[in-house]
Amino acid sequence: MTPEALARATAERLRQAAHLNATLAWSEDDLLAQALRPHGGPLAGTAVAVKDNLVTASLPTTCASRILEGYRSPFEATVVRRLRAAGALIAAKTNMDEFAMGSSSEFSAYGPVLHPLDSSRVPGGSSGGSAALVGAGVVPAALGSETGGSVRQPAAFCGVVGMKPTYGRVSRYGLVAFGSSLDCVAVFGRDVATAATVLEAISGPDPRDATSRAEPPIHLASIPADLGEMTIGLPREYWPADLDPAIAAGVERAKACLEALGARVRWVELPHTRYAVPTYYVLAPAEAAANLARFDGVRYGQRRVSPTATIDDLYRATRGQGFGPEVRRRIVVGTYVLSAGYHDTYYGKAQLARSRIAADFDRVFNDGVDLLLTPTTPSPAFRLGEKVSDPVAMYLADTFVCAVSLAGLPAISLPIGRTEGLPVGVQLIGPAAGDERVLTVAAALERVVDPVAELR
Repeated sequence: MTPEALARATAERLRQAAHLNATLAWSEDDLLAQALRPHGGPLAGTAVAVKDNLVTASLPTTCASRILEGYRSPFEATVVRRLRAAGALIAAKTNMDEFAMGSSSEFSAYGPVLHPLDSSRVPGGSSGGSAALVGAGVVPAALGSETGGSVRQPAAFCGVVGMKPTYGRVSRYGLVAFGSSLDCVAVFGRDVATAATVLEAISGPDPRDATSRAEPPIHLASIPADLGEMTIGLPREYWPADLDPAIAAGVERAKACLEALGARVRWVELPHTRYAVPTYYVLAPAEAAANLARFDGVRYGQRRVSPTATIDDLYRATRGQGFGPEVRRRIVVGTYVLSAGYHDTYYGKAQLARSRIAADFDRVFNDGVDLLLTPTTPSPAFRLGEKVSDPVAMYLADTFVCAVSLAGLPAISLPIGRTEGLPVGVQLIGPAAGDERVLTVAAALERVVDPVAELR
């Protein structure tokens, strides 16, 4: 296809997928303008969607929030510039949970995203729009962001590949901050090779990001036919008694396939895993409360009152009307755990728990284990509205993914089968800077698995 034909075909697929509510901004004129530029590089001929918390110059960036409605950035995120340099077309800005706070993409100010295979289900979150577009075949790849599982969980729900890199291997410059010590730009792909190609294009050091690591771009080497030198760990803590039977069957299928490829699989223990969800939901809201303080109608954010109002009136109206209920809830929680008299009780203890969680992973990887195999989610995609009124139930959807984010490790979710038509994913977790190892084993597993076969 010519670049112009690709742009028109992408625009047509975006129109056909409008019922998913997965996009917040796109323009056929913008796609055609991109197609007129010289194209070359590893992503030439690839349309890539971008989550709406990554700033772009050609399309608005709202973070799915009324407080940033219509905002246009004067600069572009490093990952967006690197996509363009690699020849990609930026297809659309995707819908999401407001400011990336949610696990279902129901907390968008512009309405929920629908699952690409079952409109009564959620696509996961917070990067649900990106996952839905890849799952529906609109684009072969998309960017999301991960703070506590926001790419791997929707990837599992939508039956696509979702890769979270090691913290710092992809620049955060131009990613609207939620939890700065946790945030990562991550990738969805229709398969492992596509996700790896996008990761190679966007990863690598960036002087604009003080947390950027010095390692070179992530690269998928040749895919081995035999995993005879690999030891895969199965953490006991990821097999709770109430684990959905289809999820357990998916992990068993992955385990059998890895063993058939020659890998050794053994049980391991990560005893502090049980603290991961409460630890995350202290630390992430604390960082969010600090990061979102700038959206006050003075520095950032649409003012909601007249110029003659007092500063208190301005803050109350701008933040009260501009932020949705989930964002307000997390700001209140974060402010509370950082307040005088509670900082050490909550935030300090959560930091200690985080260090113990990371130490568990280090111990296992230093004990001869190359990768960990776990479920990605406790269940397949749940129904729209099922958990909206129960924040704790919603937060528990992140049970198997947030510990990895707290430790800053690389992990991938890939589809392993389906149950009653809904996709099921499994997760491979690697040591810090072990991104290539994760991709290699995932690609080898992908070769021998039918992702749409029914799990039994």
